[in-house]
Amino acid sequence: MYQPAITGHGVFTPEQTITNDELVVAFNAYADLWNAEHAAQIAAGEVDAMAHSSSDFILNASGIEQRFVMDKEGVLDPARMYPRLPARPDDAPGIMAEMALDAATKALTMADRNGEDVDLVICAASNHERAYPAIAIEIQQLLGAGGFAFDMNVACSSATFGIQAAADMVRAGSARRALVVCPEICSGHLEWRDRDCHFIFGDVATAVLIERSDDAQGDRFDIISTRCATQFSNNIRNNNGFLRRTHDQMEDRRDMQFMQNGRKVFKEVLPMVSAHIADHMQAMGWQADDLKRLWLHQANKTMNDFIGKKVLGRVPEPGEQPNILQDYANTSSAGSIIAFSKNSGDLAMGDRGVICSFGAGYSVGSVLIERQ
Repeated sequence: MYQPAITGHGVFTPEQTITNDELVVAFNAYADLWNAEHAAQIAAGEVDAMAHSSSDFILNASGIEQRFVMDKEGVLDPARMYPRLPARPDDAPGIMAEMALDAATKALTMADRNGEDVDLVICAASNHERAYPAIAIEIQQLLGAGGFAFDMNVACSSATFGIQAAADMVRAGSARRALVVCPEICSGHLEWRDRDCHFIFGDVATAVLIERSDDAQGDRFDIISTRCATQFSNNIRNNNGFLRRTHDQMEDRRDMQFMQNGRKVFKEVLPMVSAHIADHMQAMGWQADDLKRLWLHQANKTMNDFIGKKVLGRVPEPGEQPNILQDYANTSSAGSIIAFSKNSGDLAMGDRGVICSFGAGYSVGSVLIERQ
């Protein structure tokens, strides 16, 4: 058995951003168009008029101030309200592979490795641009990696589930060096025309390199333990996917894009996640005072503040539970890894932390790590 460790990590951030103010202008223009189109039904009391959104509403509901996207123009077009992501030729790299390659290259550079050193690639993401061949195998080819590759989808928990799978294989010896990449084009499966959720998501890609600790060529985070759990719920769901999106489908079936029952999610997920982390730590003999950092899934600031307080038994000090929501919005499985990648370099030898993601399923995954 070998000790697995995170030796490199990287984040790909799209060049385009949408601020809350920009998004509100586009959404409110769409709402006015919809209200005008349905004026007769609204006057007859058959349907309610679509309410405007506001930047204050978005910030208070989520803590989000902006988001990065692969295509800004399509999202902000009131007559469209979703990104233009044109299909690519079969002999051209897919958009997810292209995003993942950037993040993976950064992770490999940090670890002083190259693609040929990798013998396992896991593409863990909430939505995939095609059913097959696996996105991970395309990434494997672009990297020049050997071994094998596969896709996995556990929605917002995909990163931590992918880390557990990779760590287990490194620990057992079936892989020596594994990349877990999370290319998330969340803008493609968000319903930008729904006031309750139109502000939630952004696009990004992350990567972590996991290898035997004895092979590490620099500082590392030993993966002390991983734990995953699922419990079925339909309160967060997507019954389709952005590649089959058509206007008629969207009009007839609201559930063909991202949907959630926010109140139920808040009520049911928070106790589940808090207990999961606490039980995992207790099983490993870790105490709350042992933690230097909590890198949580970036879905909602209020949710993270609640979990941090429950796990630590007090209000987290500044920096103990970093949030990146204000800049990136919810990036599904990538969120906790962005928080880790951007807020881990200051930790000292022996410092401990928890990476945790949670979401649709319900699913929750936690990774206990120690700086070495």
